[in-house]
Amino acid sequence: MTTPPKRFPLPLADVMARRQREAPVLDKASRASPAGAPPAAMTRAAAPAGQGNGKTPTGGGPSSNPHGTLRAAATPMAGASARPGGAQTPHAVVPKGLARPASAPHVQPGPHAAKNVPRPTVKTTRSGYAQPGAAVGAIGIVGGKVAVRGATPTRVSAGATGRASASALGNSPDGIGLTSERVRTRMAERVAASGVKHPGVLAALATVPRHGFVDAALANQAYEDAALPIGHGQTISKPSVVGRMIELLLAGGRPLEKVLEIGTGCGYQAAVLSCVAHDVYSIERVRPLHERAKANLRPLRVPNIRLHYGDGRLGLPAVAPFDGIVIAAAGLEIPDALIDQLAVGARLVAPVGGEQQILTLIERTGARQWRETQLDRVLFVPLKSGII
Repeated sequence: MTTPPKRFPLPLADVMARRQREAPVLDKASRASPAGAPPAAMTRAAAPAGQGNGKTPTGGGPSSNPHGTLRAAATPMAGASARPGGAQTPHAVVPKGLARPASAPHVQPGPHAAKNVPRPTVKTTRSGYAQPGAAVGAIGIVGGKVAVRGATPTRVSAGATGRASASALGNSPDGIGLTSERVRTRMAERVAASGVKHPGVLAALATVPRHGFVDAALANQAYEDAALPIGHGQTISKPSVVGRMIELLLAGGRPLEKVLEIGTGCGYQAAVLSCVAHDVYSIERVRPLHERAKANLRPLRVPNIRLHYGDGRLGLPAVAPFDGIVIAAAGLEIPDALIDQLAVGARLVAPVGGEQQILTLIERTGARQWRETQLDRVLFVPLKSGII
């Protein structure tokens, strides 16, 4: 007596092809419906085992319904992905070994399908931020509003496997809450309405997360055009004032290779400057604020900011000359040491005065020649000497 050959299960594609050949053909009357689909009370039996969610069917499988007969349809559950009018979309039979078309509605990606998908690359500036238009491409002014184009300006860490900090802009293109791009863009729009028009400055303001530089209790006011206290009798300047002062530096047309900031504070203005300048040097005379600025800037990993603890009225003669100097405190006069550290053709912007302060622009036109221009009324904390 010979042993009959073993019968192996047919491939799934062959089983589906056989079921399609053996399925009864509905007549014209039974196919009629307003949606051009089988009547809502009729539907084809459940798919064979091995399809769907991977569970073993309790009925309607190959053994209980081998010929694909029709049965009454169950009422779809609330929220289920049911087609209107009970329409059933026919699925093309795919030969074994061929990929199923991407248009098939029931295709589910494999558990490792996205493992080797390449990530999009982001072009960054030397400061580490996504290129802010520079700074003119990613942001522009359309109809009086700031329009962000292209990729979301997000902070990219220096290492290939680095991870953005929670205080940075996040991984989402838009972000959530205070990390939202829309929140920063609306702030830049208000700054543009105040008169700042330089696209690179507006892009920098729309890039730096200002809420990461203020106290948590004031974070909901971070993107208002207002000065906020940061402790030790100091404040973070209004975004419109920060934008105005940086725009004045850029208005001279000189590339900002080296910029000096007097009064680091919480580090926000230095972060904005780092988006438009090659190197930023910032001096703070209050030790706790100097440490706070370092803590605020550390998660952003901005490589072109150098913080110094010392007397800002003395400047940094070892690094001079500078292509731009910004003083974030008001003195009765601008210290001569800072004016001497300006390069020829460079600009210095500072508030000058006591109770009544005027934003003043100093341009160095020669070795011993300067030009002074008084601009806007402002209000800054006083400029003091020494360290504390």
